[in-house]
Amino acid sequence: MLRERLRLPATLLSLVVALAAIWLSGCGGDDTASGETSAGGGGANLTLVAYSTPREVYEKLIPAFQATDAGKGVEFEQSYAASGEQSRAVEAGLPADYVAFSLAPDVDRLVKAGLIAEDWTSQRYRGMVSDSVVVLIVRPGNPKGIAGWDDLLRDDVEVLTPNVFTSGGAKWNTMAAYGAQLQLGKTPAQAEEYLAKLYANVSVQDKSARESLQTFLAGKGDVLLGYENEAILAKAKGEEIDFVVPDETLLIENPAAVVTSSKHPERAQAWLDFVQSPEAQKVFGEAGYRPVDPDVAKAFHHPRPGKLFTIDDLGGWSKVNEEFFDRDTGVVAEIFTNQGKALE
Repeated sequence: MLRERLRLPATLLSLVVALAAIWLSGCGGDDTASGETSAGGGGANLTLVAYSTPREVYEKLIPAFQATDAGKGVEFEQSYAASGEQSRAVEAGLPADYVAFSLAPDVDRLVKAGLIAEDWTSQRYRGMVSDSVVVLIVRPGNPKGIAGWDDLLRDDVEVLTPNVFTSGGAKWNTMAAYGAQLQLGKTPAQAEEYLAKLYANVSVQDKSARESLQTFLAGKGDVLLGYENEAILAKAKGEEIDFVVPDETLLIENPAAVVTSSKHPERAQAWLDFVQSPEAQKVFGEAGYRPVDPDVAKAFHHPRPGKLFTIDDLGGWSKVNEEFFDRDTGVVAEIFTNQGKALE
């Protein structure tokens, strides 16, 4: 069953989580109670809680997993929404067996809550299941002649990106823009000035990367900051867009993990193992992602930007979150306050 979470006021979130917990509690039993002693025996109902963009991939992977010995008898509940929202919902009590988020801090939040093992990055590929890069999505034929980051500051260019306080994709976009300025030889202060000018051109900030893409496809804006895989998938579906891979851009790394409170931990781990398998990585690649399996990645010919950098090059997520995304003292919060933009 697919459940798309509703966007509700914060005051109702705890009630929604509680009701979801009651409803989902009847969907599957305990591994021990059902007689399951290994990943290959008995049935199970796994709840998959993910950020919005890999929905199409997981909807292909689920039946492929169910056709394996490890996945025999496994059913799935699915929930997709903005990465930050999903992470906070699980922290608040939304049932989950497997989580897949846009960025590592949304997993680390659940580590602090005691819901994810502290050593989750010791899994294969450091706990990552897909990669991508930040690109500039433009109108067909690129009528505004967008070639790189400087073009996003022009008076005749309207930019879209999700809100960093709900969307993991928005954080990737913001740090790609900031880091690109450093790659171009700017100082940190100049890079922050660039962000302020960039956000002055941002007209709409949706809750998630997928919602931002839908707004862009509806005709709003000249440039959408987004995932390369989202652009590739949209074009494959016949959407009228083009995209530019900047020479300076950020490597996106998407994590997944098994929740420690899962009633089916062996099945959940078997599912994670499958998601990282060559078979599943090929499906990610076909959907426009850059596979984390290096052997599978060779079959896909994604352009390699001349100055591709990582979040670790910017100090790591712990440093970045504090400096840029703290709601009280962060660089982006200050920019939003000065420009009258919502911190939500």
